[in-house]
Amino acid sequence: MHIMEGYLPASWAALWYIIAMPIVAYGAIKLIKLLREKPELKITVALSGAFIFVLSALKLPSLVGGSSSHPTGTGLSSALYGPAITAVLSTIVLLFQALLLAHGGITSLGANVFSMGIAGPAVGYVVYKTMRKAKFGIAPSMFATAALADLVTYIVTSMQLALAFPADVGGFLASFVDYLGIFAAVQIPLAIIEGIIFAIFADYLMSVRPESFENCKIRLRRKKSAPESD
Repeated sequence: MHIMEGYLPASWAALWYIIAMPIVAYGAIKLIKLLREKPELKITVALSGAFIFVLSALKLPSLVGGSSSHPTGTGLSSALYGPAITAVLSTIVLLFQALLLAHGGITSLGANVFSMGIAGPAVGYVVYKTMRKAKFGIAPSMFATAALADLVTYIVTSMQLALAFPADVGGFLASFVDYLGIFAAVQIPLAIIEGIIFAIFADYLMSVRPESFENCKIRLRRKKSAPESD
């Protein structure tokens, strides 16, 4: 979900920029290195970005003023490449939407990148790796990854709004609970639907390109450490 243009106080908008942009910069370095060493991954990276763009552009009315609800589309990128690279892809998408689609905004870009491109994908990545190590299949692992990445996004957005606009009675906590309750009506069904979509797609991708789900960082490390032949 996006916080809309001009809704956050300037101090909070600046703070989220300060937090998010170093992670995006780190992700950009990782992405450049990855594509240089494994150029065949360009298609999958582009596909991951396309999912983020298409699903996050499905803007739905939100019951909370100053925001909108939508799927996040970060499940595939979170599972394959982790939160740093997902932050880069999400920043590109969010910037495009803010400039050309009036969806989100420049002032709220840092906050939206943090919630949708960093916090949600970080949880999704941990869940995916944990479930795969526990021998869960691709489909259920991707379902949990996509659904939780979506849900964590709305939880963090609720936190961001509650910090900026604490309730007169009960302060941050009361405001946070209120935002969570209002967002849940729309976002929980969206998260379930998004999880199903990604589970079906991941099962298909596993059947046609199983190498897509290998850990790129492990493969790169092994390649570098392999002894040279005489």
